[in-house]
Amino acid sequence: MSAVLFPHLADAVTGFMLANTPPPEFNPDTVTPGPAGFLAILFVVVAVVLLGFDLVRRIRRTTYRAEIAERLQAELAARGEADKRPGEASTPRETQQPQG
Repeated sequence: MSAVLFPHLADAVTGFMLANTPPPEFNPDTVTPGPAGFLAILFVVVAVVLLGFDLVRRIRRTTYRAEIAERLQAELAARGEADKRPGEASTPRETQQPQG
């Protein structure tokens, strides 16, 4: 029953809405956003550019931190290998004990 009634109800509601819609008071072809629209778009563009610079800065910082972590791990691994070999002399800076 509702399958038969629904299309007629939808047509009636659509017809009612179209009949009660007032005609536009302006010409839709000549409407422009004006200065407020320009400022809104300008704000969006500036925000996107600043977010882009911030994103690049954060990615660069993360990359540098990863490179430094890799260098430190390689240096620690090399130092560990040097400590495992007992016959080699170590540098004086490594053998000095802090006095205090």
